[in-house]
Amino acid sequence: MHFLHVNQLYNPASGASRYFIEIGERLVREGHQVTVLSSDALDLEHFWAPGKATVAERESAHHGVRVRRFPVRRLPGPPLVYPVLRRLMVEIGRLGRPVAPLLRRMATLTPQLPELERYLASAPELADVALVHTTNITLDFAIIPVVRWAQRRRIPHLCTPFVHLGEPGTRQIVRYYSMPHQIGLLRASDGVATMTGLERDFLLGRGVPAERVRVVGAGVDPAEVAGGDGARFRATQSISGPIVLSLGAAAFDKGTLHVLTAMRRLWAAGSAATWVQCGPILSHFAEHYRGLPPEERARTRVLGYVSDAIRRDALAAADVYAQPSRTDSFGIAYLEAWCYAVPVVGAYAGGVPDVIDDGVNGMLVPFGDVAALAATLQRLLDDRALAGALGAAGRAKVFRAYTWDAAYQRARSFYHDLARTRLAGG
Repeated sequence: MHFLHVNQLYNPASGASRYFIEIGERLVREGHQVTVLSSDALDLEHFWAPGKATVAERESAHHGVRVRRFPVRRLPGPPLVYPVLRRLMVEIGRLGRPVAPLLRRMATLTPQLPELERYLASAPELADVALVHTTNITLDFAIIPVVRWAQRRRIPHLCTPFVHLGEPGTRQIVRYYSMPHQIGLLRASDGVATMTGLERDFLLGRGVPAERVRVVGAGVDPAEVAGGDGARFRATQSISGPIVLSLGAAAFDKGTLHVLTAMRRLWAAGSAATWVQCGPILSHFAEHYRGLPPEERARTRVLGYVSDAIRRDALAAADVYAQPSRTDSFGIAYLEAWCYAVPVVGAYAGGVPDVIDDGVNGMLVPFGDVAALAATLQRLLDDRALAGALGAAGRAKVFRAYTWDAAYQRARSFYHDLARTRLAGG
């Protein structure tokens, strides 16, 4: 069968991309055909800010998965246009379902992928597609035209929305993932694959039919993650003391600024720990980081994008992994840290409390609570027996429940159940 994946940001450093890479390559190994449609963005900021890094290669193939990328187009004006537009959509969305058509139109104003739409209209190689799988409901500008195309051809549509639930008791984050047109897209989907039970329950509460929703989750390949050399990383980076590691985007919502602020508290109290960050660096974090005193910057290693080999070495060297994010629907990097039996620190936000069992295989703190975060990091750096026990329990959980092979079997079952409706003529 031929499966079409639509992933706005197809970059292995992204958790959503890793999800599609793992599923797509396994489908190909089973003899299926997989086509990925994506943008030319290398990181998220390219969707609203010109001048950011892009991927030059428009067509490629990776382990049998064919990838096509399309250039991002934006409305004229400063980068602020995009967040202002999205905030306006949220406010209009308070009026409920009647404004969904207006919101769908607004969602496709900026950014746009006009070449993707033209490709869909004239691509005979997609005539045999049995299932369309989209993702990232907040980046709905790419989902809406694809869903229209699939509906006209009566092709089943599966969406993995990666709804970011944010902190409990507030809609500050989740409102950008649950506007009337977004929930309407999910209600009309043939299937919705969630990362956690928390995400599933949220969508059921918004009227998405229960029979269409399945928890698929994510995972890691422990053998692929293994092989890091901690001593090599320490020697290369000239680090002799404890390491607190963060992976992924350096951004406020990911808790990166809070980790840095917590580390500054630890340094002021005499800690010898070094903070290491690997992953894309968003502009607001870069500006904040430049304002640090030189002696504090010297106690950090902000490496940005790194190779898989360096990423593994950093994991092998880490004493604690810290990612107290409010915008993670799952958090694959926690699993990577657990593969090295490293204790993890997350936030009581998003889907993370369904992944990390507080006090059992990691620690949870309220998002943005720098004092609690600093105390937790210090406790894990000081109490190596506790840190070791949490890391060992996390490693056991990975092998028990969170491998890509296990997640793929759940996704595969969903695919075939939905694709059979296409083969049966609807």
